[in-house]
Amino acid sequence: MKTLFKTLFSVLATVAVVSTAAVLPARAVVEVNINKGNVDPLPIALTDFLSGDQLGAEITSIIAADLERSGLFAPIDKKAFIEKISNPDVAPRFEDWKVINAQALVTGRITKQPDGRLKAEFRLWDTFAGQQLAGQQFFTTPENKRRVAHIIADAIYERLTGEKGYFDTRIVFVDESGSAQKRVKRLAIMDQDGANVRYLSNGKDLVLTPRFSPSRQEITYMSFAGDRPRVYLLQLETGQQELVGNFPGMTIAPRFSPDGQKVVMSLLQDDGSANIYTMDLRSRTTTRLTSSQAIDTSASYSPDGSKIVFESDRGGRQQIYVMGADGSNPQRISFGNGSYSTPVWSPRGDLIAFTKQSGGQFSIGVMKTDGSGERLLTSGFHNEGPTWAPNGRVLMFFRESAGGARLFTIDLTGRNERQIQTPNSASDPAWSPLLN
Repeated sequence: MKTLFKTLFSVLATVAVVSTAAVLPARAVVEVNINKGNVDPLPIALTDFLSGDQLGAEITSIIAADLERSGLFAPIDKKAFIEKISNPDVAPRFEDWKVINAQALVTGRITKQPDGRLKAEFRLWDTFAGQQLAGQQFFTTPENKRRVAHIIADAIYERLTGEKGYFDTRIVFVDESGSAQKRVKRLAIMDQDGANVRYLSNGKDLVLTPRFSPSRQEITYMSFAGDRPRVYLLQLETGQQELVGNFPGMTIAPRFSPDGQKVVMSLLQDDGSANIYTMDLRSRTTTRLTSSQAIDTSASYSPDGSKIVFESDRGGRQQIYVMGADGSNPQRISFGNGSYSTPVWSPRGDLIAFTKQSGGQFSIGVMKTDGSGERLLTSGFHNEGPTWAPNGRVLMFFRESAGGARLFTIDLTGRNERQIQTPNSASDPAWSPLLN
């Protein structure tokens, strides 16, 4: 098991950006306005990176898939290309790319170094302005080819939208297999596109609600080890597992603070209520934040750490509340029909995502942090558990159906919903911060 975690950590740590050689005009001629309600995807041409084998084409296809899945870019069919790129260091024939309406063009090269590493280079061109927008090179091991592709996709996304990408990230989730009577739930981790699935637990104990640390290669989750729900930490680098406090009751719904120094969670009381506590991971001191006879749970910090959003049935049914990070001044912010659960604060600080149950439907939605501007992005028989991409533009959630639970992504327009392929049923996803 420790060997597995060391291998995982080495993958996260061995892609190096060696140089940046970008030509950045004062204002990009080609840009994608992602603040519009409905974005027309930008036509972009991605030529196969020169490599002498299939590796270049493989990396290009990963980049193209990332960009297309975002809903902001429309990769052009390679059969329409007029110019064949033979030297990515030379400016392309821009007229050939304007003819096929390629508003942006990506060229590149993959070369194998004497020490066995790969050197990956790319250039991003504005075909209508006839100028280079960006260019970078990376050195990595062959095992990290997918990660290099994701990093390049992030660079292209950022240059053309003005916002950070989210492709060089991981998802931790609960892998579900077996019959309904003998369900096996294992912690698993994968790339954001569903590749490179690895298992972090053996399925012996039921696990739920894994969440990433914002500052370390670490997750927190709930496990039924010993037939009692308790919160654990798991170091991805070493595989070391640690119990977060030995409380007399059940502990559920853990989540890290923005600085990674605290875990906020709910403790079930003898009277059936649940209150929210924090634990300082350095001093191991606990602080109680709520004192009610209700069930207060699913706490999530604001990005600046000053506030906490949580769900509570103190008003009769589950609703969303916001309080100070010290538990002060709790205020209800959800007032629509139905019940609200699993709130999570956007990394941008402007929105709160949630699950809403109303009229026999489960919806994933967002609202402003004062509860105004509620929008439902997708509805179905059973949607639940939103988690934010690190740029705050995309959500992942899981949907239960007759065939089991599946993971989906959806952007803030609600018009770009995509299923993420997993080996088995999957639930409780949590998005990592950017790895680079």
